[in-house]
Amino acid sequence: MSELVPVHTDQAPAAIGPYAQAVVADGWVFCSGQIPVVPGSGELVEPDIAKQTDRVLLNLAAVLEGAGSSLADVVKTTVFLADMGHFAPMNQVYSRHFGEHRPARATVQVAALPRGSLVEIECIARLSR
Repeated sequence: MSELVPVHTDQAPAAIGPYAQAVVADGWVFCSGQIPVVPGSGELVEPDIAKQTDRVLLNLAAVLEGAGSSLADVVKTTVFLADMGHFAPMNQVYSRHFGEHRPARATVQVAALPRGSLVEIECIARLSR
């Protein structure tokens, strides 16, 4: 049985419950959902979907880096939106962060997100080689 290695980095918001920012297992990184919280201050980014998506992806990139991975190694993401009407501006920011890399993705609208966030994103990535 492989070892499960929890990931923690101060470059992303600390977990706000009994979970890890990510877990590494068998060469894969399983990232918990990130919301638009500024590391260190714990402040939620203003309620603008583009700014919140940018912060979420910066947080996710920091967690991946802490695990020995990167956005370029992401295989699958799940995007949770408080309002599907935010899809286009979220997608524009998302595209900027991923560039030509196109991981598999699901996007769903949810009733609510932690701390009143407009967006949360989780992912699965492989460890960088």
